[in-house]
Amino acid sequence: MPIEYICNRERKTPGQGASLARLSPDEAQRARSFHASFTEYAPTPLVELPRLADYLGIGRLFIKDESPRFGLNAFKVLGASYAIGCYLADRLGRDIGELSAEELRSEKIRKELGEITFTTATDGNHGRAVAWTAQQLGQKAVIYMPKGSDPIRLENIRAHGAEATITDLNYDDAVRLSEKMAREHGWVIIQDTAWPGYEDIPTWIMQGYTTLASEALEQMQEQGVDAPSHVFLQAGVGSFAGGVLGFLATRLATLPVVTIVEPERANCIYKSALIGDGQPHAVTGDLDTLMAGLACGEPNTIAWPVLRDYASAYVSCPDHIAATGMRVLATPLKGDPVVISGESGAVTTGLLHLLMEAENGNAAKLRHELGLDRDSVVLLVSTEGNTSPRAFRDAVWYGEYSDLEPHRRKK
Repeated sequence: MPIEYICNRERKTPGQGASLARLSPDEAQRARSFHASFTEYAPTPLVELPRLADYLGIGRLFIKDESPRFGLNAFKVLGASYAIGCYLADRLGRDIGELSAEELRSEKIRKELGEITFTTATDGNHGRAVAWTAQQLGQKAVIYMPKGSDPIRLENIRAHGAEATITDLNYDDAVRLSEKMAREHGWVIIQDTAWPGYEDIPTWIMQGYTTLASEALEQMQEQGVDAPSHVFLQAGVGSFAGGVLGFLATRLATLPVVTIVEPERANCIYKSALIGDGQPHAVTGDLDTLMAGLACGEPNTIAWPVLRDYASAYVSCPDHIAATGMRVLATPLKGDPVVISGESGAVTTGLLHLLMEAENGNAAKLRHELGLDRDSVVLLVSTEGNTSPRAFRDAVWYGEYSDLEPHRRKK
């Protein structure tokens, strides 16, 4: 199946569209300072793949590898830890800028707070992040997973002392179950999507994700690049993409060409852009996709205005695009580093590969509309490592999810 896309011909410049105040460099610095207070914190690598860039016909290619993040194999802990930290700071009547992880885990603060149970719905990475943070700060976690979730991801969550179960629900219904249980039991829901009356925690999660964008810009500058010309960002509910895009829009003098990438079976951001009335729209069904971390049907209502106004394009991808990205990164051209990326982390690499290889069709058209060429400096984020060994093995070793009709330029 080919990709589908929408180009945003009315992209705003910062100050003309949705407010970006909550994603400013100052807010990003507060989040990064809190993250740095964990002993596990270190900037994740920004790796360059010069041979792949040359092969694809672009100037430079950088990939932010989030697999080492806090030892959890995914970026999600940036959002979960900051949101929980901000919630606890608010409960204490303190400013998050004055609190560290060490103080929050102290016996004095824990006695002052009492016992708190955090809950969330997740395919794996976000729930593991919530469970890990709760464990670090001496609190409890209850995690609900949608049907089809990998049992390995379930066990990784339970390893952090959380109560976790795989439900018979899709992702969005699992979110509703988590919210219902939180209301009934007095728990605190840490969800990276928003709805009326539930906006503070999703905002803090988006702010937490700006840490990786801040790191990436610093690392690019250390490698002689002021800023990327093109950025590809994955979207589930849109929190990660909105957080990073919003930060880039406030931090850089010239906004890069930013493309939002989703699975075709869970493409709520693409559908919202396609309908074109400015409002977020949900997609329904089982949301059955290889890209489990992006299998979300309802947009984050806080992230959507940022994506609507400042992204350049929205792309709906079949699963084979993600599998191609996994294989390209795991088996690099000689001289390039290996990047072990899971299905949700690799889809942007797979899409870039398709765009630059295509001779015709939507992929070739989109390459032209985005202006990808030998002068382009591209930034991708591998949001997760090998978090599902079964899916990684099937795609990389056994070639599952292959495109049976590739359309490639002759080299």
